[in-house]
Amino acid sequence: MAKLLLNMRMVPDDEADDVRGFLREHGIAFHETRPSRWGISYGGIWVSEDADYPRARGLMDEYQSARQARARAERAGELQDGSAETFADILRREPLRVLGILVGIVFMLALVALPVVLLWRAGA
Repeated sequence: MAKLLLNMRMVPDDEADDVRGFLREHGIAFHETRPSRWGISYGGIWVSEDADYPRARGLMDEYQSARQARARAERAGELQDGSAETFADILRREPLRVLGILVGIVFMLALVALPVVLLWRAGA
């Protein structure tokens, strides 16, 4: 029975390509499921044979550790040389979007606080 190796939700194309590549390179049989039309399922990469799953999982763990280390090193380099994107950069580039998000946050907080305020006023 097939076992899910990688859920494709929010997986960048380069990562999915890398996973497919190392599975092919190591001769591990796999198949893919595509995302559903309505977004209920995001699809995935499945290892076809149960016996291959532990080896595939080990390869996946190694790959993810290396990718994490690379991403952290890139981020640290960006922070060090000042090229990392900051909140101020986003605010300058998209002020209306930031304002809309902030208004939405305040609205949601007000909705959460509304029952407390109503109960407090009813008790007073």
